[in-house]
Parts: sequence; C-alpha cells; structure tokens
Amino acid sequence: MAALQGEPPAVARQRVRRALRLARQGTPLSQGEVAKKLGWSLSKVQRIEAAEVAVSLTDLRALLDVYGVVDPEVIARLSSETHVSRRQRWVTPADYREHLTPALLALLQFESEAVAMRSYQNVVIPGVLQTAAVAEQVLEWGRNRITEDQRRVRFDVRMERRKRITEDPGGPRYLLILDESVIKRHVGGPDVMAEQLDALNLATESRNVSIRVVPFEKGARIGLVDSFQILNLSDDPGDAVVYRETYGSDRIIDEQAEIDYCREIFEEMWAASLTEEATQRAIAAEAAKLRSHLDDDYRR
Repeated sequence: MAALQGEPPAVARQRVRRALRLARQGTPLSQGEVAKKLGWSLSKVQRIEAAEVAVSLTDLRALLDVYGVVDPEVIARLSSETHVSRRQRWVTPADYREHLTPALLALLQFESEAVAMRSYQNVVIPGVLQTAAVAEQVLEWGRNRITEDQRRVRFDVRMERRKRITEDPGGPRYLLILDESVIKRHVGGPDVMAEQLDALNLATESRNVSIRVVPFEKGARIGLVDSFQILNLSDDPGDAVVYRETYGSDRIIDEQAEIDYCREIFEEMWAASLTEEATQRAIAAEAAKLRSHLDDDYRR
C-alpha cells in the first residue's frame, strides 16, 4: 500500500512522547515545573507529552538537558525519531489524506510497524478480515454520513490491510476475539455471510492469525465491553497504542492506563473464549447452517 511506505511519523512521534514522559517521571519534576524552567507554557509541555504536536530538535534537546539525559546513543536515537516525526505528509496519497480520518491515517502507520495486534470485536467482523462483499455492505450502512469517494477509499484500504494481515509472512501477529453474536449476525444475505465465515477460517491458516469466539454463556459483563484494538510496536509492553472505533468516530489512545486496561480485558476474554479449534468448528457450523437455509429456499 502506498500509504505504508517510508518511516511513519505517527509512530516516531509516539515513541518520542513516551520517552520524554518517562524521562520526566524519572525526575521529581512536574509538568508545570518543567515549563517554568524552560520558560514555556504548561500547555506546551502537556501537548508534547500527549503527542498532540511534533517536538522540534531544539525543544527535544532542551527537555533532555532538564531531565539529565546525557547518553549519546539515547540522544541520537530520539533526535532521529524527532526528525521523522515532523514529516507531516509522509508518503500518504492525496486520496487518503482527503478521505480518511486522522485516527485511521495514524492507525495505518502504527499497523505498518506493529509486531502484534490484539483485537476484540462485539458487533461485526473487523475491517482487516472482511471479505469484499461484507466490506461493501458495512460501508453502505454509512451512505448518509460519508461520500462515494470516502467509501471507495475506505474499501480499498480495508482490502490492502487484509492482504498484509493474512498474506504477508512478515506481517504482525494478529489475535482476534469475536463475541459470539458477530458470527451469528448476518451482514448481507446468507450467501455473503457464509462466504465471510469461510474466509475467517481460511485466515487462520496463516501463521499470523489466531481467532477465538467468546460464547454467550460467559456472561453479560464481557458483552458490555466495547470493541478495541491494541497495537504493540515492539516487545516492550509499554510501546503500544489502543485504537477504538464507533459508528461515528474513531481515535488513537496512548494513555498507559487505557492500554493496561484493554490488555487485561483481552487476556481475560482470551482465556474465557473457545479454543481456536473449537472456534473453527463453531464458525464452520454457522456457515453450514446458512447454506442449509439457502438450499431450503432453492427447493421452495
């Protein structure tokens, strides 16, 4: 995908933000005290630590000096990442910049660097595993909210993301938990949904993809958890972000408390879910049931 070429600035910005926040937390200084020492506003320090702005090299060095960071390798690495983080346009095609949300643009960058992704979905099959027919149906639901061009670009992005997850041997490890309702909720006609269920089981033949279904009987508390995706950018558990998407909005979250919460919930649900083998059987059974209905309709 053209949008995934080069070094992603969103990932670099996230790593600089995290390094600076950890460096400050290693001192007795508050954000306000740092701002006072540097003659900055408090909001500037807060926005840098929240990755809302790309820090300049001058500001980076000033902050590292205040925090007592003198290791030349650390300074060189953060300087390099700071340089990358300021590439505002990266190599993102104009169509993507125009028709994708800022959070989705950032997600594409994070996915390009992710070593592992953990996703929980409680409504529909996630975009990265949707068949073309299901993706068209889901995007059609938003026809009163998005333009034809937006649907076209978002469809193309889903198909490219699916290729990377299911076909690229160098892609990230992808662990997916589906609420049982997802495999029972029809998107499109029975033939469309049966094809989608077959595609889910086919995806698990990739060494990258593991899928489990959490059954209804595991309780309502799990059913109340909203969908989320955790993207690990390295083996460091703290080097991660969460992506949340609802019908009308999406966002990237980098607060450690939210990352830890989602990781805890995911592990709890993974343990409570059907095994991967039992999940494959459940998905295949749903597909067979749909096809039996199609056969009944044909006989009539």
